[in-house]
Amino acid sequence: MRRLPDLCRRASRAEGGAELAGPDLAVGDSPLITVIVPACNEEESIEGTLRSLMAQEGVRLEVIAVDDRSTDGTGARMDAVAAEMAGVGAHTLRVLHITELPAGWMGKAHAMARAAELASSPWLLFTDGDVWFDPRALALTVGYAEEAKADHVVLALTLEFRSVVEEAAFAAFQAQSQWSVRLWKVSDPRARDFFGAGGFSMVRREVYERVGGFAGMRMEVVEDLRLAFKIKRAGYRQRVVVGPGLTRLRWIHGALGLVGLLEKNGFAALRYRVGFAVFAFVGLTVEVVLPLMAIASGGWATVAGLLIYAGIAGVIAANRKVNQASAWTAVLFAPAMAVFLFALVRSMVLTLRRNGVVWRGTHYPLDELRRNAEGSW
Repeated sequence: MRRLPDLCRRASRAEGGAELAGPDLAVGDSPLITVIVPACNEEESIEGTLRSLMAQEGVRLEVIAVDDRSTDGTGARMDAVAAEMAGVGAHTLRVLHITELPAGWMGKAHAMARAAELASSPWLLFTDGDVWFDPRALALTVGYAEEAKADHVVLALTLEFRSVVEEAAFAAFQAQSQWSVRLWKVSDPRARDFFGAGGFSMVRREVYERVGGFAGMRMEVVEDLRLAFKIKRAGYRQRVVVGPGLTRLRWIHGALGLVGLLEKNGFAALRYRVGFAVFAFVGLTVEVVLPLMAIASGGWATVAGLLIYAGIAGVIAANRKVNQASAWTAVLFAPAMAVFLFALVRSMVLTLRRNGVVWRGTHYPLDELRRNAEGSW
């Protein structure tokens, strides 16, 4: 894989006396970035996220934390941090409490749209309530964005794994994504490749408004991907960058962590099309079974199967700064992909059986989701 811009390496070069990584980011009178943090029942992590944002250096922030109908202590913890930080430091923190979801909206899309309407900064950063930020993260990202004249920047999150199984699951998931998204081609205006991530998606406010914002995708389940798709298709400059340690997130919890994560998003990413989903399931099954059959066959077939796994290991190693995984996790590719396949099948079956998506206690009807899915990628 071709190299993605590395914000940490750029910062190290600047500190070593080389050319600076971006423009002067001295704190001014007005915030440069509005950070939008939607959260529903995130009381265990939201305080850490907000404190890490309020500790950012080199750039002035307006943080809008959205308590999206939480039934736990999320809203109270937001209010406590806001009260403690009022008048302290360069940043501002505002809490928006949402108690009801209007008809025709997904909860997260509605929360982010409401917050974006209140934003006063030229840049918007959409993130989640369980992401931790290094104090340099936003200054380095916006510095790169201004220097590269980018309109949309996605920073690959640094994931925290607590077992080799979690590491292997994400490594396989990310390697599989290479079939559809070449991250190094996202910056190429001639390529169809695009990328979005809910944990760190920074976009110029005027671009967000020109593509219709989240108000234009009210019933979109994978709203982060759809926003990225619309930005790229509209001809704006999109970039994917890495920065090991600038953000931290524990995304996968346990061996079957992907199953729960894809319950809402899996069938949605396939645009709720059963035929297309079955085609994808068959393709994934072949990917899992064929190399193992080749290895078990003996002779040149075994060599071919082993070469396939060597290629998988190479892809994982080339994406080290994105997946934070060792190439040796390729030996677990088959079981990890089997879990991924199960997660996608389960997502489709549950969606069809429930006649929609049930998420955070709200049911979203399937016919409405399909009607608002805006076609394919």
